[in-house]
Amino acid sequence: MGRGAALSAVAFSSTTAFATQILSDSDKKQKRIRIGIIGAENSHTIGFGKMFNTDKKFPGAEVKYVWGETDEFAKNAMDKGNIPHMVQDPLEMMGKIDALIVDHRHAKYHLEAATPFVKAGIPTFIDKPFCYRAEEGKEFLAMAREAGTPVTSYSSIAQSNATFDIKEQVESMGEISQVIRYGPVDLDSKYGGVFFYGVHVVQPLLYVFGDDVEKVKVSRNGKNGNVTLVFQSGLFATLIIKSLAYKWETFVETKEGLIELKSRVEESDPSKNYVDMVEMFRTGKEPRSHESILKCVAILEAMERSASSEIWEKVVL
Repeated sequence: MGRGAALSAVAFSSTTAFATQILSDSDKKQKRIRIGIIGAENSHTIGFGKMFNTDKKFPGAEVKYVWGETDEFAKNAMDKGNIPHMVQDPLEMMGKIDALIVDHRHAKYHLEAATPFVKAGIPTFIDKPFCYRAEEGKEFLAMAREAGTPVTSYSSIAQSNATFDIKEQVESMGEISQVIRYGPVDLDSKYGGVFFYGVHVVQPLLYVFGDDVEKVKVSRNGKNGNVTLVFQSGLFATLIIKSLAYKWETFVETKEGLIELKSRVEESDPSKNYVDMVEMFRTGKEPRSHESILKCVAILEAMERSASSEIWEKVVL
């Protein structure tokens, strides 16, 4: 207990000092941020290392530590992502980092990994999907709010300049009766079924059209199938599951006919999802509401149930 209290005190004092430091500095963009990553099985961890350490897209921010599900995963991320340190236990990073990224392939591991750091006040980005069960997510975010720790999570496709531009277009299109969205999803993925890639199909839809989905239904034939979503607003959306092509497309039905939604803007470099993550690390400003994060998880849960039952399942949050 004494050791744990000491660790917490070190982490808290370190985080408090960091928060005071960044808020008092007018040039926040240059402020040093030491980042730790939990999870190295995903190729994303290598990508984070390259972005921060090799390409130095965010001056002053560096991935200093990585913990891998296996030593092999961690060493691979270190070599290819130019990450200097590996830890055998994630808690070894406590007091040595200013921000945390949690990046497991299966969402069921995310919250447990993040909890001690969020309790210690370390700003945390949790890669998609945020968690595996909305009820657990609700408890975790309540804890984060009580601790005063900024936390966020989102699909990189959803949190993009392209998606926000499409949202602007939709707002000026008039009446839309239904939406058809295509994207890759493996309903039987060992990394959480529909959760693994389903978030890339679902979350952009919620950003553009709202997250008031009340029920869903999955119809499938092996790996192929589709998902129907009914919004409280009356909007009807169909998600076509792709199994052969890695691409996302969205169409809407209007009085002018079926129209494909395409972005009119170029993605920034670094892209918006990374900019918003680092801005949260520096300022504490969360780019998405906690309710928005949880709504997506609840919809994915309903889809998971329907993938098994193939009947209408209500979204419960």
